[in-house]
Amino acid sequence: MKVYFHLNLNGFSNCYIVVNEEINEAIIIDPGEVNETIISRIEENHLKLAAVLITHNHGSHVDGLKTLRKIYSPKILAADWEVAGNDTTVLSGDGKIRIAKMIVRYMSLPGHTSDSVVYEIGNLMFTGDVLSAGEIGSTNSSYSEYILKLNIEKKIFSQQDNLILMPGHGPPTTLGAVRALTSNFNPMSISLQ
Repeated sequence: MKVYFHLNLNGFSNCYIVVNEEINEAIIIDPGEVNETIISRIEENHLKLAAVLITHNHGSHVDGLKTLRKIYSPKILAADWEVAGNDTTVLSGDGKIRIAKMIVRYMSLPGHTSDSVVYEIGNLMFTGDVLSAGEIGSTNSSYSEYILKLNIEKKIFSQQDNLILMPGHGPPTTLGAVRALTSNFNPMSISLQ
């Protein structure tokens, strides 16, 4: 498996191309902007775009989907039907699917948005805006913050320290580094007034 990183300057969000080199198939995660570099990566490597995974429906994570759909016919997976209408495979809860002969585990982590999903492929977790290097995603209420922190504690912090986090914004990191930076992380400490 190979992973290519692309920075979307409109929103400074990260887009990832995950490639199964054995079968020349790819998955794109959060195409905030699709430019010549991304198209060239697919075309020059003769990749079949098997799927597009969306972590949440914010423009800086989905705006490039329109361009991709004009050129390719990938499967589109998200927790929000509005991402691509009837072409969206709507994910709910937690589960796993096989795409490009890779196991993709998905987990619902609402809080930043109601449709936030993280994806795990091998030892990589694509966290969108749920969790980045040293901070959790922004929320619009103390209840949303509580739900987000509770789900991070249960679904992400329960994993091994060597899990590599690939966030929607900022640099990659490891779960161990995030855990060390957030040692005071306690969802129960939030006041729900």
